[in-house]
Amino acid sequence: MSPLRPPARSAVRALRPHLPRGLRVRLVVAFLLAAAFGALLTAGLTFQRARAAILDRAEETAVTDLRAQLDSLAPELTLPPTTEDLRGLTRQLDQAGGARAWHSSASYRGGEPVAASPGAPPVPEELRETVRDSGRAVHQRTEHDGSPWLALGMPVTYSDRPGNTDTTTATATPTATTTGTGSGSGSDTLSGLTVYAAFPLDEDQADIDALVTAAQAGAVPALALALVPALFAARSVLRPVRRLRHGAERIAAGELTTRLDTEGRDELADLTRAFNTMAETLEGDAAELRRLEAGARRFAADVAHELRTPLAAMAAVTEVLDEDAASGVLPADTEDAVRLISEEVRTLARMVEDLMEVSRFDAKAAPVHREDVDLRTLVTKTLQLRGWAHGERVRADLPEPAPVHVDPRRIDVVLGNLVANALHHGRPPVTVAVRTRDDLVRVTVTDHGPGIPDDALPHVFDRFYKADAARPRSGGSGSGLGLAIAHENAALHGGTLTAANHPDGGAVFTLTLPSAASSPGTT
Repeated sequence: MSPLRPPARSAVRALRPHLPRGLRVRLVVAFLLAAAFGALLTAGLTFQRARAAILDRAEETAVTDLRAQLDSLAPELTLPPTTEDLRGLTRQLDQAGGARAWHSSASYRGGEPVAASPGAPPVPEELRETVRDSGRAVHQRTEHDGSPWLALGMPVTYSDRPGNTDTTTATATPTATTTGTGSGSGSDTLSGLTVYAAFPLDEDQADIDALVTAAQAGAVPALALALVPALFAARSVLRPVRRLRHGAERIAAGELTTRLDTEGRDELADLTRAFNTMAETLEGDAAELRRLEAGARRFAADVAHELRTPLAAMAAVTEVLDEDAASGVLPADTEDAVRLISEEVRTLARMVEDLMEVSRFDAKAAPVHREDVDLRTLVTKTLQLRGWAHGERVRADLPEPAPVHVDPRRIDVVLGNLVANALHHGRPPVTVAVRTRDDLVRVTVTDHGPGIPDDALPHVFDRFYKADAARPRSGGSGSGLGLAIAHENAALHGGTLTAANHPDGGAVFTLTLPSAASSPGTT
């Protein structure tokens, strides 16, 4: 089932939300999220404190009111009370509840609570047990008919009054606590009477809901107000970042003298100073490289120029020696040595001429003498001058006229270098084809060799580049400047020279030139 995993992962990635990519947007969003988190945390803590304060106030007020009513009504109760006595007490308590509208009930010595109102909610068993065990006033929050209620439980104590031996009256002395012993202070003792009261917390819940509504209503304006400092903060952070970007673009465009003003002592200021240091180093390195490159070019041009005179004398001497070798008057060993020397002198002479040509390209001083010619004629002359017009090693495919406006000598150099390269590094037959299309003339030189290795393709037009390990070589290999000179000559004519491999094998060099109708004027 493993083939299904990549599509599944792609589907998951496609479903992921696209996060904002701009640094400004991300900074603003981060600032707003931090502000929202702080506001929510503050609102949550405030809400919890306010809610607890509202409920505590309701509980304390209810306990105080119930205690006051019992202090007034309990002394009139006869102990032990009957069921009707308990119902009458709760009726009086309900009437005295007023706006609180509580529902009360009473029990004696653990009996079932007796209520005067039929709508009174049942007393929670947990509340009854807590009051019985602690002997103190207890409150508990409950829920009745989907609304919050507060239930109270308060035991009633009685004591003998001074000078009074009648123990049938009781004085209520409740204590609002859920801990402690069942006995009161002094001679107060539990009477066995326990009063319960329950009332809804609707008004208090309304206050709590109002707090939530106020917090929600204030969240949007708070975030809107937080947007203003977020934008200012993002602007202050992005201003130096934009300066760095513009500076980097100018450096990339070659303006190595670019420097940025440094403001402040923060991390962005340190980054700006590092940028200036980098730009200064690049400028120094570039100047040094230009100086070295100019020196190397002058050296190559000077050496080539100085070698031309002695090479001309050597070429004249080798011509005489070649005549002697051809006449057969020299011994066999001497004849071989003379021929070897003659070949090397000619190779050295060609290399000197190539170096002189390269130096003219570098100095932008290569002359171009254009003429209106048919490229088919140039191809035919190039093959004839080099002895490639007859035989099967080189084939010409020239089906249609190809008018161009070029320098014949330089195009001859290009074509000669391409065919010689195909013969030396590929395998015959080499095909030279000329085609015209869309105001362009294309010449392709195709061989039947092993082709050009992929790692060598980007470098075939580099100076002195030789893929020795990739191709077999015949004797008399060139200087490594032929293809570089051909590429420069193509550029001088506003054309291109490219290299590729044919699908069926072999290398394909393509020279593209403007046709005569679209060529520039004579230079």
